Amino acid sequence: MGEIEVVRCGWATGSPDYIRYHDEEWGRPVRGDDQVFERLTLEGFQSGLSWLTILRKRENFRAAFARFSIPAVAAFGDADVTRLLADPGIVRNRAKIEAAVANARAAAALPGGLSDLVWRYADPGAPVPATLADVPATTPASTALSKELKRIGFRFVGPTTAYAMMQAIGLVNDHLATCCTRDGQWPSKTGV
Repeated sequence: MGEIEVVRCGWATGSPDYIRYHDEEWGRPVRGDDQVFERLTLEGFQSGLSWLTILRKRENFRAAFARFSIPAVAAFGDADVTRLLADPGIVRNRAKIEAAVANARAAAALPGGLSDLVWRYADPGAPVPATLADVPATTPASTALSKELKRIGFRFVGPTTAYAMMQAIGLVNDHLATCCTRDGQWPSKTGV
């Protein structure tokens, strides 16, 4: 009996970390304020870097940022920023660290919560991409979400970052038409 070829999105073939993330997480619906805050924060830290860098440091980020508990991060002060700047396990960028704290404070002040706000921008009717070239970097929805987040005090949430988060948490399904995960036909955790 021969092996079954698993066809994935082209970006998800270069590393076991990418394959695992693609097959087990990317594009699956994520709800919950802390979970959405984590994804938005990590996308902000990724800006200008490889996503693989963030994936490989994700557990360090979770430990450093109190598992992305919005109330805990919102309570971070100057000593926490100093601690984070000294942590070699994360990306040590003052502007991004301070943005994460400010974003937690803005999220904590949302009456309906971050998850509900973000999910208002879901686009289940987005066109199905045939190739990676068909996947946009921004959309009108990501631009609108970015503007709304900035209006309420979020930082490091431009339209591209907002769109990357939208893809990651399933607000849009940008798995390619030929991808094994496109219609919920997820490969097993062994990768085949």
